[in-house]
Amino acid sequence: MRWLVGWSSIAAHFGTAGAVGASGEAHTVHPVGAQLLWGDPDPLWAVGDWRPDEVRVVTVDSFTKLAVLGCCAASDEELRVGLFAARGGALRHLTAWAGSYTAVVQVGRRVTVAGDLAGARPVFYTPWANGTAYATAALPLADLIEAQLDIGHLAALLACPETPEALRDSTPYDGVKRIPPGHALILREGSREVTGYEPVASLAVAGPQIEAERAIDGVRDALIEAVRARLTAPRHAPETLPPDPGPVPGMGPADRRAARGGRAGPVPGIGADLSGGSASGTLALLAAGLPGAPGTVLGHGTGAGERLLAVTFNDLTTGGREAELERARAIASNPRLHHVVVAAHEEGLPYAGLDAGPLTDEPAPSLVVAERHRGRLAAGSADHFTGAGARQVLDAHPARLADLLLDRRRRHLLRPVAALARAEGASPQSLFIPLTVYRAARRLARMPYRTGLEVAADRLLEANRPGGGLLNGSRGGPLGASLAALTWSRPGPAARWLTGEALAEVSVRLTEAAMRPTSVQRPGEARARAALARQATGQRILEQAAEIRSQRLHAPFLDNQVVRACRDLPESLRVRPGARAEILRTVLAGAGIHDLPPGWGATTQASSTAAARAGLRVSLPHLMALFDAPLLADAGLVEARVVRKALRAAAEGEPVPLDGLADLISTELWLRRLLSRRGTCWTGTAAPRQRAVAGGVPPRPTLRP
Repeated sequence: MRWLVGWSSIAAHFGTAGAVGASGEAHTVHPVGAQLLWGDPDPLWAVGDWRPDEVRVVTVDSFTKLAVLGCCAASDEELRVGLFAARGGALRHLTAWAGSYTAVVQVGRRVTVAGDLAGARPVFYTPWANGTAYATAALPLADLIEAQLDIGHLAALLACPETPEALRDSTPYDGVKRIPPGHALILREGSREVTGYEPVASLAVAGPQIEAERAIDGVRDALIEAVRARLTAPRHAPETLPPDPGPVPGMGPADRRAARGGRAGPVPGIGADLSGGSASGTLALLAAGLPGAPGTVLGHGTGAGERLLAVTFNDLTTGGREAELERARAIASNPRLHHVVVAAHEEGLPYAGLDAGPLTDEPAPSLVVAERHRGRLAAGSADHFTGAGARQVLDAHPARLADLLLDRRRRHLLRPVAALARAEGASPQSLFIPLTVYRAARRLARMPYRTGLEVAADRLLEANRPGGGLLNGSRGGPLGASLAALTWSRPGPAARWLTGEALAEVSVRLTEAAMRPTSVQRPGEARARAALARQATGQRILEQAAEIRSQRLHAPFLDNQVVRACRDLPESLRVRPGARAEILRTVLAGAGIHDLPPGWGATTQASSTAAARAGLRVSLPHLMALFDAPLLADAGLVEARVVRKALRAAAEGEPVPLDGLADLISTELWLRRLLSRRGTCWTGTAAPRQRAVAGGVPPRPTLRP
């Protein structure tokens, strides 16, 4: 886990070792195992296993500095120009370079920390020592102030995970706040300000749209630059385990790995996921076709014709991936690709290996599939590409149909509603599907933001009743999901198992948000940005939960420049069925790649659902024991018997929302890991003596009605 941390206070000397405050008392508080980037009066540290090229500091004078942490393609001169622009207030320049990074600027006593657009590199802050401490992880700040759990945030995270109005700026730790995506934190001698650096579209008037061809060209250029930023970075050889002694009587490969100290780690070089889908296939082909750095400092990968390692995961337990594997093999026929298929049985199912995972910064559904991904990533490279986020930045959220109606583009609704009718099958009711979808989209387009949140707050109170909480909740399939998404806010899949008190607390949050003044976006764009933030958070937590030492996971679709380019795509292009595959096909064609396998862009959601249900059946005894006396019940969020009943029903094949169960299980698992943790992230004479969330979960807290 890697993070940066710093603070700004009124005192001119406070943070670094040996500094003396205004009262004359020595204060030595610093993170464990940290690298000091600059010292007093407003110190900044980098903590964790950062590579040397991932930490860059540009200094103009003792009062004007810029630190960039992560993968950034900007040259030193470009960083210097960006520093001068940020000194004049142009914060957007700090987020315009290719790559994924966090930028911190110090100009005099003013410190600016820029977050990203997706939310994959968030920024957190908390009041501390007559000033403000900030970090790119929430847990160190919770350690610093000895924070307790914020039960209201956990309730909102389970009840409305894709509703920023319910989550607000809170985190699982009381007193630790998060800045929204597309914003920057500005500190001046301890005082703080959160400001946006990205323009927000109006609710009534659409911004100027560029032609579809130009927009796709922009996506192509941004993706190529994002991939090139990783390829041209210095290569690093991962730490290797002792060599395999070869065949040993009575010992298989797994036994030999355990005797040597663990599983095999990543190999040197560049690798990529190759699932057979359009997103991972696009990144693999782009990375294979672009020139990269000649090799590592130790000489790895310097041979002629170095190939990109493409990793495909094959779930032998559930099956149903034959077409996907065939597409992956067809893509891997490229001579620049070296194809590896990682096969897994029950040990690779969701909910496997829950006892062995590390503590992450916050809970996320990706915790229950961490072991499944760790086995795949262990066969990858030191730098590994993944297609995470492509669906959220390229696809059209169903609520975008309301945006089309706001722009008076009704004819563009024909293709998506026709696709929904085909997906529902031939029936007398399918004739009314276009009218049903049009009415739902028109209702959302005409509904004011405040009214939408008030309706959502009222609906949330009935979310744990049979058939309650969701618009047209009796419907299922693609049509039911689309109609339920055509709202300003809707309950999450886990809301049906929350207690009435927890739902009432979240309902109060939504009602308060409806009365606060805010810059209202268009409904489709607002829902799409919330879904992207949810995906980015899940990807960030997955990287922590499935982390393999010396490996870096790269998700170019979550880079700032790629997100900006995808936002320029016209709504009429997004809502077409199969738009994501067609856009990426055009991107590859513009890069000179035309030979794609049949079935390019086919979705694989069915196999993922089958794997989740199979994992529930296999791990049911362990999950039942997990909810025998759950901490979520101690916090008053769920009733244990209700969750156990839902687990049994899901294992028996009943139509239970599996993603809702994943939310509950991951939150309970995270709470147990957090409360069993010992130690702190800080050291020094004034360091906190207690770990975060001291005292654990309070028994049955009283939630506001």
